[in-house]
Amino acid sequence: MEKLIKELAELHGPSGFEQPVIEYITKKIKGFVDELKVDLHGNIIARKRGANPGPKVIVTAHMDEVGFIVRNITEQGLLKVESLGGHDERNLPGQKVQVRTERGLLTGIFGGVSAHYRKFEQESKLKKVRESYIDVGVNSKQEAEALGITIGNPVTWLSHVELLGDETTGRLVGKGFDDRAGCAVLIKLLEEMNDFRGEIIAVFTVQEEIGLRGARIVAESVKADMAIAIDTTAASDTLEAVLDDVLAIGKGTGIKVMDFSLISHPSIKRRLIDVAQEHGIPFQLEVFPGIGTDGGAMHLANNGIPTGVLSIPSRNAHSPIEVIDLNDVKATKKLLELFIASLEEKAQFRFMDVTQ
Repeated sequence: MEKLIKELAELHGPSGFEQPVIEYITKKIKGFVDELKVDLHGNIIARKRGANPGPKVIVTAHMDEVGFIVRNITEQGLLKVESLGGHDERNLPGQKVQVRTERGLLTGIFGGVSAHYRKFEQESKLKKVRESYIDVGVNSKQEAEALGITIGNPVTWLSHVELLGDETTGRLVGKGFDDRAGCAVLIKLLEEMNDFRGEIIAVFTVQEEIGLRGARIVAESVKADMAIAIDTTAASDTLEAVLDDVLAIGKGTGIKVMDFSLISHPSIKRRLIDVAQEHGIPFQLEVFPGIGTDGGAMHLANNGIPTGVLSIPSRNAHSPIEVIDLNDVKATKKLLELFIASLEEKAQFRFMDVTQ
């Protein structure tokens, strides 16, 4: 799992520019599925059928990561960018990035003033993304263009996945775990899940970070009995004053109760809890209105698809130093696998039972 997450997370694939991730995943899963296609917007839809009849289950994970897009090249050869997804501007100064051109990847940095100039700046001043710039080591617009840089080039963090501490911690640090860790879970599910009823419809979506766009397209075109979204979520277990220590890394998968995009379907949430308790899988209940997932799009489609979400807790989300615990990833994958295996042939997902 560690190697798979590393390979996925280090790919260059911000929202709208997921091509390297699409290529990697389609090659990885084609031998494990019965049907595979990439739609016109880049969503991967893979179907794996069980040996016996049963429900059709959509499982989603998004391929895109937060990033930037070049909007202007100054006469000095500095790049001005727009955001692709949500960023905390405090992370920008001094960070390395990769600019993707038709010729390949270029290294750049988000520039900032020397520490020696700090006393001349307003302490409260924080550059927004539009005010920031990327330095790629050139002196003019012409030199930047000679490197292949043009308006519209996508940009991601330049960050390698590493063990945090050493191999005993079980924790990884790097970019793109949101949601390449979820993609890894879904790839492993397709590779290893064989004894189940019905059909797994694995959907790797695009453009989640800019409004669940890929999931909205797929949700309207794919018929299913239920859906599970796999994504990361923000842990609240460090010392910042705004955090409340209700979701921690290393303490298991998150079973979503609600976020700003959905309130999880009660029968699916209940079954996830029951399966986790029956098999001793560590889990945490998640109530966090500051986040949304592809589940938000899935549950609104086709007159409503009963939807739940499994969350992988992470620290420092949407930054080049996201942190996840491999045990949480494995717990997420195990619970998903056992949940699907538990579904009966005529499984129904009612909001409530009403006595006639």
